[in-house]
Amino acid sequence: MEGQVSSLAMWIVLGSTGVLCFSIKLLGHLVPEPWLANARLQRINALIPISLLSALVVAQGVVVKTHVVIDHRLAGLGVALAALFAKAPFPVVVVGAAVTSALVYHLH
Repeated sequence: MEGQVSSLAMWIVLGSTGVLCFSIKLLGHLVPEPWLANARLQRINALIPISLLSALVVAQGVVVKTHVVIDHRLAGLGVALAALFAKAPFPVVVVGAAVTSALVYHLH
């Protein structure tokens, strides 16, 4: 059976991933304090979540499998971006994006 993964293999991958994540977390606690106080490192660390979230939004917003697609999700992202630039409250941003995306989906 092609594409099938055994239950044992899945548990091995799951356990290995958990151990790896715990090890990385533990190593983070062992880094000396002066290294973490470096101003350059602080600036870089402040930008990492922003870049990761931006990549996730783009990947989920305009990509289907391996194709770039312009559809209702992009309209929702556009409204959310406009609302953020207008400094709208977060619930307004989310609801505006969802309503716009639903309307474009329904009308298309």
